[in-house]
Amino acid sequence: MRKTAFIFIFCMLALAFNSRSQTAAPAEYFAGKWEILVVGTPQGDSKLVAELVRTDGKLSGNIVNPAEPTADKIQITSVEENGEKISMAFSTQGYDVTIDLAKVDDDNMKGNLMNMFDATAKRVK
Repeated sequence: MRKTAFIFIFCMLALAFNSRSQTAAPAEYFAGKWEILVVGTPQGDSKLVAELVRTDGKLSGNIVNPAEPTADKIQITSVEENGEKISMAFSTQGYDVTIDLAKVDDDNMKGNLMNMFDATAKRVK
C-alpha cells in the first residue's frame, strides 16, 4: 500500500511539473538582432539582419540588407513561433518571402528561405 501511494504521489508531482512547463511564458530566445546568411541564391549568397522585438507577447520586427545601408527597412509581416522553431514572412522586390529557422544552440539557428535555399542565423551581440 505504501509503495502504491508513493508511486501515485510521484506521478501527480510529475504531472504538475509537466503542466506548469507548458503554460510558462514564451522564452526570449528569438527576440534580438540576428545576422542571417542565405546561401546559393541566383544573386549569390545574401546577408540580412533581422531585429525581432517582443511586444505584448508577440514577436515583430524588420529586416535590413547591410550591403545597402541606405535602403529602407523591410517590415516583417508575420512571425510564428513553434517551440524551438520560428517562421518569418516579409515582402521584398515584389515577392512574398518566408524564412524558417530552428534553434541550434543559444546563439545560432539554421533553416531555409522559401524551402529552396539554406539559411543560418547568428545572434548579434
